[in-house]
Amino acid sequence: MIAVEKANSFRGRYHVLGGALSPIDGVGTEQLHIRELLERVERDDIAEVIVCTNPNLEGDATAMYLSRVLKPLGVRVTRIASGLPVGADLEYADEQTLGRALDGRRDVET
Repeated sequence: MIAVEKANSFRGRYHVLGGALSPIDGVGTEQLHIRELLERVERDDIAEVIVCTNPNLEGDATAMYLSRVLKPLGVRVTRIASGLPVGADLEYADEQTLGRALDGRRDVET
């Protein structure tokens, strides 16, 4: 949440899950604040949930799970793009990072 605040680009409400799904570490849906998120979505008539999880296996699994449980409620589920940081040199980017940057591309504003 602090990183998102520092970016000064988001003007919505937050819901902190308290971690990411990680069965190996004993973190399942009951250990996260997913039930509370579902309650807020229904109670507050939320139209979109932006998932901000780390770009790793646990973050990907958490994002997919949230999408699976939120979409039936009529909620748009999006995820922040991941990729190259500003000022990075393309020749030093690994394949996965470059692939994610290409997947998260957007139109160039004129």
